[in-house]
Amino acid sequence: MAQDTTVPKLNFEYWLDKAVEWGQATTLESQKDVCLHLPQLQEFLHQTYETLKHMNSIVAIQQFPLIGQLLGRLCWNPFVIGYDESQKTLMWCLCCLYSSEPQNPVELKANSWIRSLLCHLLSSSKWESNEAETSTFISALGYTSGDYYCHLVKNMVSSLVTELRGNQFNGLNIQGRVPASRVNAVSLFCLPLITLPDLTPLLETLLLYHGGASKEILSSEFLEAVNDAFLKKKISLSESAVSSLWLRHLPSLENAALYLLDQLLSIQMNSLEEVACVIKDSFLPQAASHPAIFGIVNEIFKNVLLETDGTPEVMTIIQVFTQLFVQVHQNENKQQKFPLKAYFPHYYQPLVIALLRRPFELPSTHWSQHLKHISDMLKALVEDTNMSSFSDLFEIWFLVACFGEWLDIAAEQLLKAAVEPDALLWLLAFYYCPQNENQQRTRTMVEARAVYSHLMMLFKSTILSVSDLQAAVNNITDTEQCCTQHLITHLLTNFLLFSSGGHMIAQEFIAHVTETTDISKEVCSLLIRTAYRINHNGEENQRTVKLLNELLQKLNIE
Repeated sequence: MAQDTTVPKLNFEYWLDKAVEWGQATTLESQKDVCLHLPQLQEFLHQTYETLKHMNSIVAIQQFPLIGQLLGRLCWNPFVIGYDESQKTLMWCLCCLYSSEPQNPVELKANSWIRSLLCHLLSSSKWESNEAETSTFISALGYTSGDYYCHLVKNMVSSLVTELRGNQFNGLNIQGRVPASRVNAVSLFCLPLITLPDLTPLLETLLLYHGGASKEILSSEFLEAVNDAFLKKKISLSESAVSSLWLRHLPSLENAALYLLDQLLSIQMNSLEEVACVIKDSFLPQAASHPAIFGIVNEIFKNVLLETDGTPEVMTIIQVFTQLFVQVHQNENKQQKFPLKAYFPHYYQPLVIALLRRPFELPSTHWSQHLKHISDMLKALVEDTNMSSFSDLFEIWFLVACFGEWLDIAAEQLLKAAVEPDALLWLLAFYYCPQNENQQRTRTMVEARAVYSHLMMLFKSTILSVSDLQAAVNNITDTEQCCTQHLITHLLTNFLLFSSGGHMIAQEFIAHVTETTDISKEVCSLLIRTAYRINHNGEENQRTVKLLNELLQKLNIE
């Protein structure tokens, strides 16, 4: 006579007795009994979950006092967790018992116990079994013990991902029916296992899951842990998952930007290619294609720039980041691309468009005219309008500084092309001296024009001495003004690189000024940026390239 296995719904006593009996199973007959009841047990667990998800954890435990014992025993039964979707349903049931805001030591202890069970369910490394009968059963299926539990992890993760994405669960579409508190609990349970490779699909699904909630449903600890693992290259995530992480958790985005800056400032910058590679690898330029991320990263950069008093290294990093962001934006699909105004909403748009033009997009013979156009627009904004507040002036200066490649080209064009110098000198003077309080910028212009005129007289000379070049700066009266010194250093460095006579005395002159002044980092940053641009545009002769490399090597050794 066939055994009657029909049981009442939600009969916890019945299933607890069965679980105890199965836990003591040592014969083939008792193991067959487990397998015989698995379909009905799965249905019971599903009905239990459907009931629990509408109750809070305290009420659930009060109404079903045996539920903890039952779930605890079932979670350690390899036959149960290996059957179909039972493992996933057990996990959801445990999530329903988790107290999101525990009020007493009993609830705290219950939460700890639930976390340990979830870790057990999720971690293949903790699923090794020494029971001979279980090992025999697994071998009969054609698996090693490790492979068997690895398959369980993958199946369980796949099942959870399917449910969170709103696919079918026992024929019913439950999109939006997973309570926010349960999703929060799942994110907490993932914490000890974030670096487990098989868990990555679940991590990404959680990061992309919103469920219509008005506030964040994932635990902050989970978001912080995922971000930390991603930054330290312990896990790999898709672009969409990383962008979602940073959009939904501002501290993670801030940490990512600061982590990148710390990483770059802790290494010696030998080339901008290396800097660009590290920045690309951070994924920040790609994520910045979303205007919200771009705006926040820019604010972080502004603060760091102010805190470091505008060090050349930080400014160079910001400029390379901006170049990479522009590349990403230009390469994006037109239908998915945000308008430029979304990234620069408070700026004069014609100036933004002019700065965004990459030098290689224009013939080099048009660079001077383009720079004059930029200078004229900027001068009109700064001098012809009432821009008196420091914050407004800083914002427009920061915009120009982010596109520093054009500033470097302006300094080159002053020496290499037949140009009217005033517009380009004013552009450089604004960059190095944005405030004109007490006529600072005006005085800088006067000094820069005098040095420039002297350099142009020396430009075609093939035989020069260090004293000849030193004479160009000896007549500067405003030696105390740092911005004047920075601008003149820029002009002198370019003179050494792009004039025949400058080539002959470059190493001697650089050695002299770096011994007597503290500008080695400034000169090094200028040389690195110039080398990067030449390598990409390829317009310079090999003699200049050779000199650049020699100067960089000498400065880096020192």
